[in-house]
Amino acid sequence: MQIRDYSLPEGWFPHDSGSVSAFLSKYEPPDRKKAHCKFYRAAIAPHAGWYYSGRLAALAVSNLWPEAETIVILGGHLPAGNPPLFAMEDAVKTPFGYLKINKNLRSSLIKELNGAEDKYRDNTIEVLLPMVHYFFPKADIIWLRLPAAMESFTSGKIISRLALQSGRKINVLASTDLTHYGLNYRFSPMGIGEAGLNWMKNVNDAGFINAVKSGNTREVLRFAEEEHAACSAGAVLGAMGFAEEEKAGKPALLEYGTSADLEERGIPDSFVGYAAFVF
Repeated sequence: MQIRDYSLPEGWFPHDSGSVSAFLSKYEPPDRKKAHCKFYRAAIAPHAGWYYSGRLAALAVSNLWPEAETIVILGGHLPAGNPPLFAMEDAVKTPFGYLKINKNLRSSLIKELNGAEDKYRDNTIEVLLPMVHYFFPKADIIWLRLPAAMESFTSGKIISRLALQSGRKINVLASTDLTHYGLNYRFSPMGIGEAGLNWMKNVNDAGFINAVKSGNTREVLRFAEEEHAACSAGAVLGAMGFAEEEKAGKPALLEYGTSADLEERGIPDSFVGYAAFVF
């Protein structure tokens, strides 16, 4: 069996199951298994290290439909023109062991999407795998990174159709961070400090969030590409396409935050926005 091992060091997320369980148990809804509890077919989660965005990511993942048999995890960091990229191994490593990849559904998706093998180190999916394994211990996954192009919205619809044909109950989990602002990212149109942070939160990130909530796919892509308001628009568009095909409705924002929220010594020179959505 071919296993996709970690590419991220332990600073991104704990590599032992006890620490992962201790972290995630704080965010699991207490009524998660009750029939009357409302759950969601798709979610968007941030993908920074858990210290910065783990809480928001856990909120998104834990609110997904608990009966799902396959979790399609959509990553990004791919510009337009790239093919969709799939992990081609049999399983991925997590602190809980091996999380299997659904090879039958993957084969169908590769054919329909003209996909290629993902040979690269990338955090957009890997950082979410322990959460998926914790909340969905009996499920398998698809590892799929989508390019920042409108075609990824159609890809989300195709995921829904092929899942229906396969008879699998699935959730889609998309991965993106929002604006990367400051000296570290060479992007500070409003200067450094409070003015820059306020602009990022109330203008740039807010614009992207409103585009997602309204279902405006072209504005989602525009804010991501022209305004630098998201790093993985393809994943977001894929979730939106899946949700539309599933008639899951427009997304709700669970919570928004920034890496600056965790600083105790004032506003740093650089910071990133994070949001968790559910459909």
